[in-house]
Amino acid sequence: MKLATRLALATPRTTELGLLVLRVWFGAVLAFGHGLAKVTDLSGFTEKVGAMGMPLPGLLGPAAALSELLGGLLMVLGLFTRPASAMVLVTMLVAAFHVHAADPFIKKEFALAYAVAALVTLIAGAGRTSLDAAWVGREPAGPPSKS
Repeated sequence: MKLATRLALATPRTTELGLLVLRVWFGAVLAFGHGLAKVTDLSGFTEKVGAMGMPLPGLLGPAAALSELLGGLLMVLGLFTRPASAMVLVTMLVAAFHVHAADPFIKKEFALAYAVAALVTLIAGAGRTSLDAAWVGREPAGPPSKS
């Protein structure tokens, strides 16, 4: 097989590895780089949410902070990955289009990158190397077997 063909083809193994790397990297950075600080100073973060003009800051502030911390951790573990990814996706879209609405694209870029990572895991699921797959006791659905 030619090198160009090898480089262009995806295999189930490389797809699974890609999902694992995406989940673990984005989930860990979201949880520990963003969510943990917000949860640690939840009253301060909630106050900032209110100052931005968000409705119900007492509800939405903690929801956003927990979405980033718990949603990120659940993505790392591959546990309840689709619901966690949906929560993170909504949080990041609010961050990009409400919190940073008047900002230039570069200020929206990180929130949109997290949103895309959450969308990918929402669509694809956690993959085989996840607690979701272990919990169900079978591998995620794939192409039908030839038996």
